[in-house]
Amino acid sequence: MLLEHKVAVIYGAGGPIGGAVARASAREGARVFLAGRTRAKLDKVADEIRAQGGRADTAEVDALDEQAVTSFVDMVVEQAGFIDISFNLISYGDVQRPLMDLSVAHFLQPITNAMRTHFLTGKAAARHMIGRGSGVILAYGGSGPHALPGSGGFKIALDALEGLRRQWACELGQHGIRVVTIKTGGIPEGIDENFPARDEITARIEQATLLKRAATLADVGNVAAFVASDQARSMTASTVNISCGYLMDY
Repeated sequence: MLLEHKVAVIYGAGGPIGGAVARASAREGARVFLAGRTRAKLDKVADEIRAQGGRADTAEVDALDEQAVTSFVDMVVEQAGFIDISFNLISYGDVQRPLMDLSVAHFLQPITNAMRTHFLTGKAAARHMIGRGSGVILAYGGSGPHALPGSGGFKIALDALEGLRRQWACELGQHGIRVVTIKTGGIPEGIDENFPARDEITARIEQATLLKRAATLADVGNVAAFVASDQARSMTASTVNISCGYLMDY
């Protein structure tokens, strides 16, 4: 198994993408600690993992709250002894409209949330990883050079995340800590089945890819497990593009 004897912390684990990463990590042998704001959603994922023989613990955590994040990570280390993997998949807020239609507060919301949560969770994990001389910090939602009309501050938040990832990688590399972002271009499976435009969005994503299909939740989980494993030990300061060609690297 790729992650045997590893300890993984996953923020936003109650959502479709976070849940997929949690399940794949547990399947590959990791003990997973699932964090999020809704206990019922976390417990559902944890129960599925335990039913398959995996190890999962849950905790209600606001990943935008410094004290909450610090206390949670300290608790994980107290229980498990260490942290190998920190994966942040929380939502930054959904204010995607043309820039001219946004207030300053709405424009800054996803940018501020993305930077705050990734700084807090990255710092909390690194504080414990440095002493061990190893660790992996993963982010989700890497950006590309193109821009889309009507995305408000969300696309800019993803661009900022790329800058933070590079800075963390630069400063933590000497301690053996890797920092990687996974980008997809959109996961139709993650859209609520009752969302009115679900079919339209799915078709648009699939047609925009070079492979004429979109990445799945299983794809995200499998790739995340590989990137977090020692088989990817030389990978850092980089993005992993699983967008089926929707996002082109330059």
